[in-house]
Amino acid sequence: MRWWILFMLGCGSSGSDAPPLPKFDEAADGTDSGGPAGDTGPLQDTGDDFCDEAPVLNWNNFGQGFLTEACQSCHAESAPDRYGAPEDVVFDTVAQTWDQADRVLARAIGDTPSMPPLGGTHADDRLKLEYWLLCGSPGS
Repeated sequence: MRWWILFMLGCGSSGSDAPPLPKFDEAADGTDSGGPAGDTGPLQDTGDDFCDEAPVLNWNNFGQGFLTEACQSCHAESAPDRYGAPEDVVFDTVAQTWDQADRVLARAIGDTPSMPPLGGTHADDRLKLEYWLLCGSPGS
């Protein structure tokens, strides 16, 4: 519970009290094993209590700011250089993001996230991303 208080105060926690991150449908080499359009398949169950104490996060109070800072330099429709990002992977709107929530989580969460490719996202922000996309209402 101590980690949660620190998290809510903005200090975060890197200790072992934090809930485990879910495992995704990933191939042994770290690439997704999904089908068309990067569908990575269903996320592994995070347990019934994972979302019980999750902060209320949505597009307005978290998602838009996170994606603008961490993703849209490559994944915006208006990005001047997408650096090889697939044309169909755009996160300009909440709908576009939720349509690819499994893909976002598979690449941005876990012990060795592959997105953003140069890193730079704080562990607390990745945890908030996980809470938002796993515990929030789709499209919120």
